[in-house]
Amino acid sequence: MRFLVLHGPNLNLLGKREPQVYGTVTLAEINHSLEQLAGELGCFVDFFQTNSEGSLVSAIQEASGCDGILINPAAYTHTSIAIRDALSAVGIPCVEVHLSNIYRRESFRHTSLTAPVAIGQISGFGRDSYLLGLRALFNYITTVSCRT
Repeated sequence: MRFLVLHGPNLNLLGKREPQVYGTVTLAEINHSLEQLAGELGCFVDFFQTNSEGSLVSAIQEASGCDGILINPAAYTHTSIAIRDALSAVGIPCVEVHLSNIYRRESFRHTSLTAPVAIGQISGFGRDSYLLGLRALFNYITTVSCRT
């Protein structure tokens, strides 16, 4: 089983960017934690980070060999119909994650355009949002696979 982990804009700055909001964990540390969890689950993870909306859309469209997508669209969560449409079009199960609780932040962050096409959303738990998201995606895939 293989999962694609997509990190949106500015997540490459984690550890330095607004630590009062996002904590001090770096993107490399998040990826390392996900690799460890994937090993425990017996699956594989591939990572992609970009600050470009079009690159995220392309990565989603090219994910046909993946069993699931774990995505933090970052600011594009609230603005990108293109990312939402790409997630919907590929039909690959997806979980949306956020380090901070987007519903406790500015009102413009309270609407996610991508969550309605995801199987679920996890936010507010820092690095654990990613780990919970991967575990939920894995459990969803293995449960659905057992039914078919």
